[in-house]
Amino acid sequence: MSDGPRIPSTLDVSRPSPARVYDYLLGGRDNYAVDRQAAARVLEVSPESADTARANRAFLVRAARHMAEDLRIDQFIDLGAGLPTVQNTHEVVQAVTPQARVVYVDNDPMTLTHARALLEENSRTGYVHADVRDVDAVLGDEVTRGLIDFARPVGLLAVAVLHFVPDSDDPARLLGRYADALARGGHVALTHATRTGMDPVLLQRIDDTYRNAPSPLRLRSAEEIRALLGGLEVLEPGVVPVQDWPRAGTDGPLALPMLSALARTGSPAGGRD
Repeated sequence: MSDGPRIPSTLDVSRPSPARVYDYLLGGRDNYAVDRQAAARVLEVSPESADTARANRAFLVRAARHMAEDLRIDQFIDLGAGLPTVQNTHEVVQAVTPQARVVYVDNDPMTLTHARALLEENSRTGYVHADVRDVDAVLGDEVTRGLIDFARPVGLLAVAVLHFVPDSDDPARLLGRYADALARGGHVALTHATRTGMDPVLLQRIDDTYRNAPSPLRLRSAEEIRALLGGLEVLEPGVVPVQDWPRAGTDGPLALPMLSALARTGSPAGGRD
């Protein structure tokens, strides 16, 4: 296997990137030796961890397609989108509704590099290079404002991103601010890694792997993850293992458990001031 794509001069590949580790676990090619080494340390303890990445991606595809096909949502914001890899959000929703618009948000320099190439000829899809914790920068960016009409329902994807937001940045308030900006009828799709039910050996290895990463992994309990959704209306089947949505109990447990939910916003169009 080659050592990934050409390395831009401004890119730090001395430490693993969560997005590139995720890309590797999905079978993508946009990763480097340091990322594969980080993934290998997890896979040594639990080879099934790659199943978690695939199950998480499958949730994104199901949730995005459901919003586009069944809920008739035709504009989306994908927070912490990661590297362009397999079954990207715009590919899923534009297969249902060709005029659907998608804004990807990420602060990984590698994501920027690949997004430019991937989205160059797609005028209905844009990329905002920003930290998802900077809500004002994301929602106020000219790309976001050019593609998203906040007077109409928006599908917000917060898939495998909030477990990289530390408690000090108040992820519940962060998600609430995004939800408040969405018109009535908007929907929030969430997945989050949980320590509830995890094997202690695997938990320790993951903690060790991500301790020196640019974005340390914060594995929250099931109760903490439910609290992130605040006052949003969580739709059936509720907060469930990612592989079980939208029908609880459809598959076996994952080595690295992930919880998922789809929630509906109820704020008036335009959100808070």
